[in-house]
Amino acid sequence: MDDCPSRNEIETIGSEIIDGSIKVHSEFGPGLLESAYEACLTQELRCRGLFVQTQVQLPIVYRGVRLDVGYRIDLVVERAVIVDLKAVKQLRPIHEAQLLSYLKLADYRLGFLINFHVVHLRDGIKRMVNNL
Repeated sequence: MDDCPSRNEIETIGSEIIDGSIKVHSEFGPGLLESAYEACLTQELRCRGLFVQTQVQLPIVYRGVRLDVGYRIDLVVERAVIVDLKAVKQLRPIHEAQLLSYLKLADYRLGFLINFHVVHLRDGIKRMVNNL
């Protein structure tokens, strides 16, 4: 990260992501495709003045060689927080492992795994921290 935001700034961004996700889920509930939630959450966060990148390519570096292996991060907000969106019946440990890998590979501290396929969104949010 070029201009590393402070922990307070990162927490503020995280709060906006959670609040925006709740707003989107309140509007539509469970049942849409992941791509629909991604588009809506992106719009919501941009309306709040946040810089949001979608489907961000995430290469890995192996023995000094940068390799594009097909990893894409759903959302990167303010170049500081990763958001991995799901619309699945149940989050699995592999989903958490994937987000943790993204955090490590991208060298970001905070990420959210958000599953919109739940009745109450609070039951579908997993906050993860990379202890750089």
